[in-house]
Amino acid sequence: MGLASLVERAVGGALPVRLEVYDGSRAGPPDAPATVVIRRPEAFTRLLTRPGELGLARAYVAGDVDLEGDLFALLESLDDLELRVDLRAIPPILRALGPGALRPLPPPPEEARLSGRVHSKSRDRRAVTHHYDVSNEFYRLVLGPTLTYSCAVFSSPEDSLEVAQTNKYDLICRKLGLQAGQRLLDVGCGWGGMLLHAAGRYGVSGVGVTLSREQEELATKRVAEAGLAERIDIRLQDYRDVTDGPFDAISSIGMFEHVGRSRMEAYMRRLHDLLRPEGRLLNHAISRPGYTQPDTTRGRAVALGRRVLTAAGSRFTSRIDSDFMQRYVFPDGELHEVGVVVSMLNETGFEVRHVENLREHYPLTLRRWVANLEAHWDEAVELVGAGRARVWRLYMAASAVNFERGNIEIHQVLAVRPEGGRSGMPLRPSF
Repeated sequence: MGLASLVERAVGGALPVRLEVYDGSRAGPPDAPATVVIRRPEAFTRLLTRPGELGLARAYVAGDVDLEGDLFALLESLDDLELRVDLRAIPPILRALGPGALRPLPPPPEEARLSGRVHSKSRDRRAVTHHYDVSNEFYRLVLGPTLTYSCAVFSSPEDSLEVAQTNKYDLICRKLGLQAGQRLLDVGCGWGGMLLHAAGRYGVSGVGVTLSREQEELATKRVAEAGLAERIDIRLQDYRDVTDGPFDAISSIGMFEHVGRSRMEAYMRRLHDLLRPEGRLLNHAISRPGYTQPDTTRGRAVALGRRVLTAAGSRFTSRIDSDFMQRYVFPDGELHEVGVVVSMLNETGFEVRHVENLREHYPLTLRRWVANLEAHWDEAVELVGAGRARVWRLYMAASAVNFERGNIEIHQVLAVRPEGGRSGMPLRPSF
């Protein structure tokens, strides 16, 4: 019996996708929209020694497994699969693999291993470097000409990515009530897109801070090329070290996920202190639904008697606290329920004025990023290596599926620093 049939037997014949194995065996629906290709015995070793999401991720990143066809359909099928392995089917697989099948393999080099106190300045810098300092040209391939690494805002699903990202920046500028001559702080400024838009279209000046050296270098170059160097200051700086307030407005777009629950209050108090009275804050961040709880069993095999095993975390949840995301994508990243964020903003002296969930917009954004990556795959591999390109392909596709299914969300929260009961807000929103 071939390895594909043994795998099919092990999971109770419930394969939702096509499976092809290096020994020439095949299993699963022949007309499946996607195929899992096991190219080397090391794939089985990784899956057997670390059942679930992390084992599969390591096998894919290392090239032991390929995911062919419609990646989104494949991930949707895995999300629907309750992986229950019949332990009686494992010994035949081990015999087929031969000696050494359970000898643990080192993880792929793309896996992050950080040390030091979580969310200290030095560790945060290393976490950001792991994700962002890979190649500006790689990000340009994936993100397109706006170099915007956050959820776009679509007027219609047919909008181009560039139009939708411009829509997002303009929406934030309107929510912040930006006017010519005002001063804006952009926390986690990326490659400068928000400041370039706000300065170019609304006449503000501003400061952008990032912990990524590559982002700081390219953002500074883009600002100079736009003729805005006298009005925009891009800094390689932690937001905790910004001391030259007050600012009329603060934007934080796709950065809050790196702050962490233990630092959330300090983050909000720091931004509150940097705002002038009646100044506005726009916090744009991925969040977890209120009905979910952090997975305390992720990546562990949970025994359900002597003959059946459930691999906890077998789905690519793409939540930032999952094993795959922590090890390969956003080390130390954390998601928070939006109600907690709103309550803490209020408790730290802000007055929350508007909350908007953009969940349906993020899969539209992510699917375009995946399409860009796949269209430029060979160039991407040349820039960052096959392993890292695989990480980005998998995490972005998994994230799209999970936004579509409501497993993760994204919110814009608009808050103001009131002064003596005065908010400076119009009676009705103007955005």
